[in-house]
Amino acid sequence: MTILLSIATAAFFMAVLWTLLAGLLALASKRLYVYEDPRIDQVEEMLPHANCGACGTAGCRPFAEQLTKGEVDPGKCTVNSKEMSQAIADFLGVSLGTHEKRVARLACAGGSHVAQTKASYRGMKTCRAAALVSGGGKGCSWGCIGFGDCAEVCDFSAITMDRHGLPVVDVAKCTACEDCVEVCPKDLFSIHPVGHRLWVACKNQEMGDEAEAQCEVICTACARCAADAPEGLIAIQNNLAVIDYSKNSLASKVAIERCPTGAIVWLDDQRGTVKGRAAKKLVRKEPLPVG
Repeated sequence: MTILLSIATAAFFMAVLWTLLAGLLALASKRLYVYEDPRIDQVEEMLPHANCGACGTAGCRPFAEQLTKGEVDPGKCTVNSKEMSQAIADFLGVSLGTHEKRVARLACAGGSHVAQTKASYRGMKTCRAAALVSGGGKGCSWGCIGFGDCAEVCDFSAITMDRHGLPVVDVAKCTACEDCVEVCPKDLFSIHPVGHRLWVACKNQEMGDEAEAQCEVICTACARCAADAPEGLIAIQNNLAVIDYSKNSLASKVAIERCPTGAIVWLDDQRGTVKGRAAKKLVRKEPLPVG
């Protein structure tokens, strides 16, 4: 009898405890409930699911949340197709907005056919590993090492290596995710709007005959581009031509015409990389000898 009473008492207390906990959970659920706009899921489905961060958020879900709150416009996702972004705008009843596509740019044109390699590197075939050994063996200490770490980390297959060991960015595929920027040990990549047509494809900061002997397409700090461009657009800093992109509206091809090495170029949608009339014509296709 005592055992049955004990069991009944325990069962009663368990029932009371269960009821109390259930009530507390129901109350907490009601008080802590956070409303989520049901449109978020629908908008997220219309995004590219790249989670690249080009829009400035951590991924497509946070971007969808900002879109439904009206904090950003659909055009800020430069990875999505224009048609799909317009569909999002129509769904939310907002304007598409205009945002210029941003892409990765490489500040080096010194491939193996124009840039000297002072020593053969033997070791792990990565730029970061090679950079730890005398800077990677390139004659120009600022030059691209060419093992393709940038191409390896690009999840969108936007970077390939050409026959001269230089990265080539596919503008159509690039999402401006900045992975290449972070991985390059020479800091040669940076993210720019496609409207930045004037470009210095060099980061060398040395001056003199010895520096020029290391690379045929090096910036020689001759200042002809700065003299020809509108005032203030280009300046020579640390022996390197530097473009002030806050004055990008003044940019034109006139700045590239007298560059003797072709280090400063014009990036054209149809013609690709355009060099000035005075630039040395490069006909060599094979790598320069080491040493």
